[in-house]
Amino acid sequence: MSELHRPNGTLADGDDPVRLGPEDAGWNYTGLRVLRLAAGASRVIETGEFEAFVLPLSGGCSVEVDGSRFALQGRDSVFTRVTDFLYVPRDASVALSTVEGCELALPMARCTRRLTPKYGPASEVPVEVRGAGQATRQVTNFGVPGVWDHADKLNACELITPDGNWSSYPPHKHDEATECEVVNEEIYYFRISGEGGFGFHRTYTADGSLDEDVAVRDGDVFLIPRGYHGPCVAAPGYPMYYLNVLAGPAAERSMAFCDDPAHTWIRESWAGQPLDPRCPVTSAEGPVR
Repeated sequence: MSELHRPNGTLADGDDPVRLGPEDAGWNYTGLRVLRLAAGASRVIETGEFEAFVLPLSGGCSVEVDGSRFALQGRDSVFTRVTDFLYVPRDASVALSTVEGCELALPMARCTRRLTPKYGPASEVPVEVRGAGQATRQVTNFGVPGVWDHADKLNACELITPDGNWSSYPPHKHDEATECEVVNEEIYYFRISGEGGFGFHRTYTADGSLDEDVAVRDGDVFLIPRGYHGPCVAAPGYPMYYLNVLAGPAAERSMAFCDDPAHTWIRESWAGQPLDPRCPVTSAEGPVR
């Protein structure tokens, strides 16, 4: 098994599907937890040296932190609606509770500044349609710089790729501090719609020291410590979702990247192609089509 590809179940912690810290990934900043709470359950999470987003994947929950209580409506699934979310700071006790049950993602970043909790309503989350033709996809920019600036190190966004389409394309990287890019460790957390569904993901370096083409399935995680990554391809019949979590050493949060020079011409070709009418897929109100 690839050290970068972590299939569903390999990062499980009891009933929780994913528990991944920087030490597990072999880097310094970025982490992810995916929690499952049964109907009527409650849980207390200690954030320690990590800031995080509480992001419902399915179901809704209540969150108590720093003496305040927040209700997250959530959604039926990642393919049905843009969700509301909550930023929680480092050094916090976060009490989670749910009436009907829920699954929550906690994208995390090791940080130094302690900020206050802050609620993010679904109605204010920008939904971007990126690419064109068979590279059309939805980018839900809930936790990116310029949209959400209430974070110290943490960056996060969601993508939905209609079945048969390509995303994270052209391949790009962010492993050097240059005029073009910043250093970010990145996690891809995949959800695939449809029983037995799958897709493909590629990560590689120019010198060939990394060269991985893997089939990804529902619940898989892929780690990007360096190198070009992309495309992610949704197999026909199986729409693909993934959560991107990024953090790094730069003083200011940024998601700046550089394309693989061999493939950056693809961006110019989009000008003459129509958008896939299946995008956007979701909004704060629910499915778009």
